[in-house]
Amino acid sequence: MAKQTFDSRHLVTFEETNVVGNVYFTNYFLWQGRARELFLREHSPSTLAEVTAGELRLVTAHASCDFVDEFVAFDEVLVRMSLNRFIPFGVSLGFEYGRVPSDTVAYEVVARGRQDIKFLRREGLRWDLFEIPQPLMEIFQRYE
Repeated sequence: MAKQTFDSRHLVTFEETNVVGNVYFTNYFLWQGRARELFLREHSPSTLAEVTAGELRLVTAHASCDFVDEFVAFDEVLVRMSLNRFIPFGVSLGFEYGRVPSDTVAYEVVARGRQDIKFLRREGLRWDLFEIPQPLMEIFQRYE
């Protein structure tokens, strides 16, 4: 059985490219963050509300990206986010960046990435590591 993914699409614009014409590497990390936020918006608005209110933080403990090819301006990108595994006080997410198929191009993987996220909750003036909020845990289990 294939792993369930949360998919988001993105159209590359010139502002995301460098002088050579390919997408600048930091944009892949921006797309990871965008996918994570859209996932929360769609699947766990209560968790997103806690983050927005400053009661909960999602801290990136690790982020990486391995490149197979390059995107250029006006490529349509499909970012597929999945759960790699649960980690203490967080999750490890996997990302696959693919070129969306057109009449002349088949889907191809351009890069793969990973992001480890830890959860922190405010305790007075301190921020302490916190277990994954229950509503979010139930949703992540669907992506396991």
